[in-house]
Amino acid sequence: MIDWLRREPREEPVIALGERRLPVVVVRHPRARRMTLRLAPSGDAVRVTLPRWGRTAEALAFARSRAEWLAAQLDKVPLADPPRPGGTVPYRGQPLAIRWAADAPRSPRLAGDAVTIGGPERHLASRLARWLEREALRLTAADLADFCAVAGVAQPALRLSRAQRRWGSCASDGTVRINWRLVMAPDAVRRSVVAHEVAHLLHFDHGPAFRAALARIYDGDLAAADRWLKDRGRTLYAPFG
Repeated sequence: MIDWLRREPREEPVIALGERRLPVVVVRHPRARRMTLRLAPSGDAVRVTLPRWGRTAEALAFARSRAEWLAAQLDKVPLADPPRPGGTVPYRGQPLAIRWAADAPRSPRLAGDAVTIGGPERHLASRLARWLEREALRLTAADLADFCAVAGVAQPALRLSRAQRRWGSCASDGTVRINWRLVMAPDAVRRSVVAHEVAHLLHFDHGPAFRAALARIYDGDLAAADRWLKDRGRTLYAPFG
């Protein structure tokens, strides 16, 4: 049974979904025209975005009205699956076997369909995450160079993001940010996000000119990449949160 939304004394509002209770984060956005509701990819919070003039009470009522949908989405969130010796970690859309030995080099080494790593076992997950971030930077930098050349624009600054909601963004100064977790997705999916942000260097909105530019820049199946992110994007949060 889904309980009513309730506000804890002197705490952030929460919504109870059966036996689970999640904080509700209310965000006012200057460009928002209506309220939108999202479950964080990790399943640990609900986010309501509303126009600047929107009322918090309306946002909370909106979340309450979608409680059944939120509960269904929460059931789809993959369980945490931190990397461990003998297990696997996703890399470029494929599972890599984790070969750990205390006396092996501490820096992860990729060989075929496995990654070898040494050092204390308790630090395995953090070292793998740092290695994946380095790989993400290397791969997305190459993607960015490719798509900027096709688009005919100068290559902007690139930063990795640890965002819990967005896969990519393009700042007003042209800086492109890409979620490092995309290194665990198939190459075509990661590249589609980079291409999307390069298209924003030409057109900052999502109008027809933007869509035409993206179709020209990207060299894969955009619909398939979008479907993968919609259906499986949350799985990228399972290994490292």
